[in-house]
Amino acid sequence: MPRRTILPSLTLAAALVLTPVPSLAVDGTAGAFLAARAAGSANDFVRVVPYLERLMQSEIAAPELRDSLTGSYLALGRHADAAAEARLLIEEMPGSSTGALTLMAGAFATRDYAAVLDLVEGGARTHPAADGLAMAWAHLGQGSMAEVFDAFDRVAAQEGMLAFTLYCRALALALVGDVEGAIELIEDPETGVADALNRRGVIAHAQILGQLERFDDALELLAAGFPGVHDPKIEAMRAAYAEGRALPFDLISDPADGMAEVMAVMAAAMRGGQGSFDAMLYARAAEWINPDLLDVRLMLGQIFVELEQPELAGETFGMIPADSGLAIAAAMGRAQVLDNLDRLDEAIAVLQDLADRYPDVMAAHQGHGDFLRRANRHEEAIAAYTRAIELMEAQDRGGDWPLWFARAVSHERAGMWPEAEADFRRALVYEPDQPLVLNYLGYSLVERRENLDEALEMIERAVEGDPDSGYIVDSLAWALFRLGRYEEALPHMERAVELMPSDPILNDHLGDVYWALGRYREARFQWRRALSFGPHEDLDMDRVRRKLDIGLYEVLLEEGEPLPHQEE
Repeated sequence: MPRRTILPSLTLAAALVLTPVPSLAVDGTAGAFLAARAAGSANDFVRVVPYLERLMQSEIAAPELRDSLTGSYLALGRHADAAAEARLLIEEMPGSSTGALTLMAGAFATRDYAAVLDLVEGGARTHPAADGLAMAWAHLGQGSMAEVFDAFDRVAAQEGMLAFTLYCRALALALVGDVEGAIELIEDPETGVADALNRRGVIAHAQILGQLERFDDALELLAAGFPGVHDPKIEAMRAAYAEGRALPFDLISDPADGMAEVMAVMAAAMRGGQGSFDAMLYARAAEWINPDLLDVRLMLGQIFVELEQPELAGETFGMIPADSGLAIAAAMGRAQVLDNLDRLDEAIAVLQDLADRYPDVMAAHQGHGDFLRRANRHEEAIAAYTRAIELMEAQDRGGDWPLWFARAVSHERAGMWPEAEADFRRALVYEPDQPLVLNYLGYSLVERRENLDEALEMIERAVEGDPDSGYIVDSLAWALFRLGRYEEALPHMERAVELMPSDPILNDHLGDVYWALGRYREARFQWRRALSFGPHEDLDMDRVRRKLDIGLYEVLLEEGEPLPHQEE
């Protein structure tokens, strides 16, 4: 589904802005309105609902407020309340896409295909593609095959909709038993349907291949689409096809499930930025139609994270069963939510449990290691990463450079430099020009005053790969500083601070460069800025204060470090 023009619903904040502020003389209404506006601006659906309900009982009740109330009910999964409000909303504001989406989802959820057709033919509008596909699936629900294909053809003619519409048509054919027709649509090289399939699309493709007894093709597809994935459904498909047994086509069980797939893809296409609110509504609609659509539940949790609603996100992730193929991703999501709530220890416990339940799944140990590293528990992180690397190599996937890089960082932080350097260099074997690895290894060598010429070359390559990274530009400047090339270091260091003006490390480094160039007043100014932006785990605040008291040279003498020399 391409990102195309959407008929947007009113966000909570937008609806409340469009509604006039009530007179303070209205008893209690102004307070409820302002509280609703604040909650709406924060996408706080739980808190906004009581205020909107109160406002809808007041003299300032307005369609825009009902639109927000309908959307908030839908966001919370309160289907009956959302449907009741949507029926009133469509009468008051016929153009409301929130009302149309809610009523459409409700009709599909109850398998009332006639109601879907009445809704769309009556002028309710959500999105041009969604409305057209809704008519196709509703006609299929009524057994009107000619109308089904006419509706698909109309949507396919819309810009950018050909591949997805053909995929929906293939699902419809497979549902009615025409697997030959379905595979012809999916594998047509001129339409690109197969190349555009999401996770569930690949499963559908494999199931259709199995129905045609093309078991080797199905196994090859699953191997390419799900390498190293722990998913009971995928494993059952692999086992059956390896034995030459076909499995039923059950990705969708009826036309309503087909429309749930449409809503899910719409949600995925809308995600990001201002589209997160609409994406959430479409995802809720998909889940309402097909409550077993766990991919959508996972996406909903991620959308709630984007909308800064961690409690709803955690609750949604927690509803994904532990034996699901998405359990690992859901646990990762829960851990991220807990970390965002400053509950890092609880997040680590979730991932420890995940690693215990899935001892042979690389991603479980890698995720556990990432959170242990975030908590500065580096020795434990190294153990988790080592297990992940063992599993990775057992799967002949030694080229996963981020895993080597992550373990290298923990080795370095734990004071195990030889092991860290070996891991950094192993990561570069697989990704020789990766800026993050080049920068970290190069900077570490600079700090250790080892192989400075090699370190400078690495950092220069890192800057070429990511010229707008303040940290990487800082590394280049710092390498030049360590080499005594202060005039060359200065423009790069100033550029780094320009890119990241509030970073205490970069400001501290700029102060050192200024001091080495004899610009003492500017140096002290930068050191004070560094202190104002601290603390930072990599900044020795007392050392910066000491530089302010006695200067850089004296501090270096106290530490037994070589003094900078001012270039001629």
